[in-house]
Amino acid sequence: MTQPLTFAVPKGRILDEALPVMAQAGIVPEAGFHDKKNRSLSFACEDPSIRLIRVRAFDVATFVAHGAAQAGIVGSDVIEEFDYADLYAPVDLGIGHCRLSIAEPKDAPATELRSASHLRVATKYPNLTRRWFEARGIQAECVKLNGAMELAPMLGLANRIVDLVSTGKTLKENGLVETAELLPVSARLIVNRAALKTDSARLGPLIDKFRALAAQPMPETVGAA
Repeated sequence: MTQPLTFAVPKGRILDEALPVMAQAGIVPEAGFHDKKNRSLSFACEDPSIRLIRVRAFDVATFVAHGAAQAGIVGSDVIEEFDYADLYAPVDLGIGHCRLSIAEPKDAPATELRSASHLRVATKYPNLTRRWFEARGIQAECVKLNGAMELAPMLGLANRIVDLVSTGKTLKENGLVETAELLPVSARLIVNRAALKTDSARLGPLIDKFRALAAQPMPETVGAA
């Protein structure tokens, strides 16, 4: 009997936007998936040939890159951070838009990046951060944090942070200002390259479905400015 195709989805900000797109592509999770008290990580779908796993965003890329899941959805920030050779991202889904940016205290002394040689930066994206600063001739000492990034400058752990920014409200409430954008971010469909070769009969049509959905015009928001 053929094993179900495993599709990985991230906990957090992208999932709410991804679920309607997944449903249009035929990936509809069982009712227990929506139960906030349910601690399960693996779920059946209405289509028995697919199962869902729900993990942290960074782990989505790892599960798919190593073939434990054949496909999934994750932000382009995660794809760029890991740069896995076995990860293929064929479709920009046009959802989950935000940006990866540098921020510092609003009252910090003005320091031109081009005149700096070394900076300490708090981030959960050390690879992207180092590459961005190295391209500008700056050595970035990255302090790895998984959350509460905004506390780092306040408590003297780092003089800058690199983190995802959507509205900028969290930065403002913590006395920080955005000073540069490293990367625009959106959600992508990802697949395992080896699985695409060995299971093209299932993955090929799935990619086509998501590609067709991504090509559709976004619905207009009533009253949008």
